[in-house]
Amino acid sequence: MLLTITTTRTPATDLSYLLHKHPGKLQAVELSQGVAHIFYPHADDDKCTVALLLDIDPIGLVRKSGEGGPDSFTLGHYVNDRPYVASSFMSVAIARAFSTAMNGTCQKRPELVDVTMPFEVTISVLSAARGGELLIRRLFEPLGYAVTVEQYVLDDNFPEWGQSKYFTVTLKADLKLKDLLSHVYVLIPVLDNEKHYWVSQQEVEKLLQKGERWLRDHTEKEQIIKRYLRNIGGLAKNALARLTDDAPEGSAHDDGERDIAKEKLHDKRLKVVLDELVSSGSNTVVDLGCGEGKLLKMLLREKQFKKILGVDVSYRTLEKAARRLVFDEMPPKQKERIEIMQGALTYRDKRLVGFDAAAIVEVIEHLDLNRLKAFERVVFEFAKPGTVVLTTPNREYNELFETMEAGTMRHTDHRFEWTRVEFETWATDVAKRNNYSVSFKPVGDVHERVGAPTQMAIFKRKVDGNEE
Repeated sequence: MLLTITTTRTPATDLSYLLHKHPGKLQAVELSQGVAHIFYPHADDDKCTVALLLDIDPIGLVRKSGEGGPDSFTLGHYVNDRPYVASSFMSVAIARAFSTAMNGTCQKRPELVDVTMPFEVTISVLSAARGGELLIRRLFEPLGYAVTVEQYVLDDNFPEWGQSKYFTVTLKADLKLKDLLSHVYVLIPVLDNEKHYWVSQQEVEKLLQKGERWLRDHTEKEQIIKRYLRNIGGLAKNALARLTDDAPEGSAHDDGERDIAKEKLHDKRLKVVLDELVSSGSNTVVDLGCGEGKLLKMLLREKQFKKILGVDVSYRTLEKAARRLVFDEMPPKQKERIEIMQGALTYRDKRLVGFDAAAIVEVIEHLDLNRLKAFERVVFEFAKPGTVVLTTPNREYNELFETMEAGTMRHTDHRFEWTRVEFETWATDVAKRNNYSVSFKPVGDVHERVGAPTQMAIFKRKVDGNEE
């Protein structure tokens, strides 16, 4: 099975920076049932094509499948289309080979991540037994692709047998590479509908993460969800409800993380942050990147905080926060204590000045690395809260999440994830530049080798050489 991606945007070799794959090198990624080869058939300033070629072992498929019963050794297990058809194997290969590009990360040329480019994608071959060419068009055309489809006959020597279910599909569109990769990652197994692994709640998380930028508004979202989840009714209903904001409160959708012990990591993280804010003695606090208001709701329960401000860049998210807080029905005295507003953390804002403390929970990893300096100035140079409690994922811990693919991040919108050394180096430098002290704490269960899943920095502003 073969996937090629071509761009003609000059210089076309910028594609190699986005993919983090050198045009002059033949590279390979090991898969559970084969190998994915990455190479460039053509690469110059005018045109650049990258190819992802999967070499799947059909014997290995059977040996690792765990098939049992009286049909375990039938010829059908060995003679099938799995080594040749773009399927969930291709999606796994895309995630493994192009993880940085799919996550919107490009360290050497970060400005390329959000550049719209002309792309031509060819997938050889796709299986579309139920829906055929019409389904292929209904999945890709609403996303802005011009679609060309070539269907194959079952056998040239026996035309009376008719057409097969196999197609070579070419897609053309002007879009960002990270969006293109998320489209093909999700829609290839939607067409094939024969996943090579067990479909469970984890697949719901994966679908919502990879499709969050476009699936909500897709005209075929219900069919995409059902087919991606193998028509398992409970999973499909859960995914659709969460996509349309009808999920019950408490549904797991925080950064794709799994429950740790009996308590969600996200809930544990918020409790630790709250404890730090309370112990700081602060009376006024701003939650920078407040999201849907979970921490704000916890802060309201603490009478210590006389003034609470929640800030987020997304107006839609702030609407959810208001609903969570039941803001419209809040008693007048409570409503005097809290305010939510829209704002970006990379632009100076007078409304952020004068708070005793600031919480910044799982926010910085959503910023491009080249915007961290602006973030630092906004928070530590201009707003200057007395205490800053900041958390971010620990990249080293990711290997313990069994469902995470190698090289991927916990959320598709993460621009980076740091090791403990990288985070502590950055935080220490920020503290020195802005007259703060800083200490560090692990959040979550600590593993002897890779540490805790979340890392926390507590900054204290110095006054006359002493902490406030």
